[in-house]
Amino acid sequence: MSRILPEADAASGRLFRSDGQAVEWRVSPGQVDYEVATQEMEMRADDIAKGRASELVWLLEHPPLFTAGIRSKEEDILSPRFPVIKTKRGGQVTYHGPGQRIAYVMLDLRTRNRDVRAFVSALEYWVIETLGAFGVSGERRADRVGVWVDRSQPNAPKREDKIAAIGVRIRRWVSFHGVSINVEPDLSHFGDIVPCGVHDPAFGVTSLVDLGRPVTMQDVDLELRSAFEGVFGRTVDADAR
Repeated sequence: MSRILPEADAASGRLFRSDGQAVEWRVSPGQVDYEVATQEMEMRADDIAKGRASELVWLLEHPPLFTAGIRSKEEDILSPRFPVIKTKRGGQVTYHGPGQRIAYVMLDLRTRNRDVRAFVSALEYWVIETLGAFGVSGERRADRVGVWVDRSQPNAPKREDKIAAIGVRIRRWVSFHGVSINVEPDLSHFGDIVPCGVHDPAFGVTSLVDLGRPVTMQDVDLELRSAFEGVFGRTVDADAR
């Protein structure tokens, strides 16, 4: 089950729109080129800021690549066997590839809460609730961004693995970029980088399948949508407008 948050924490983790307008929900089949997706995402965020488009959550997968956020360090890319793309999102270096569900979240925080910290907290809560549907206890860490799974064993050194990364940017109070959840990626690819700048060998990377949950991407998508509506409000299929 998902970790139960304190009542006040859980309440502050929900960011519903003040006007109740639905968020468009789009799922792209196959793999989407990262730079093509980024260009479309930034254009949509700009249209949202100008009142020309509604909010959007876009689920997709990317071909294998590394992305370097605004706080990334060159030495954290140990073996650049995949393309390295510099991005304007927050965070450091991470891996994207098949078997990882990317959720680009384009929300207008002017209609919710002009509080970036509360927004990131809500994203974490969304992921934790999604993982809980599969019996995985995702947890936050004050000193590390993302969602973690405690895999420590009795009488053994502490071990925690990251299952979801969060990296967002806010421009004119509209968010873009978002979260990534490891469903069934090739975890060996994370060995070519220092994921999110965490060097401590006690902290690794895991996935739902690695944790013994043989779920499909479609299973995850259904739970993502259900959990999203509990945190951010109702959704509508993008092609329904």
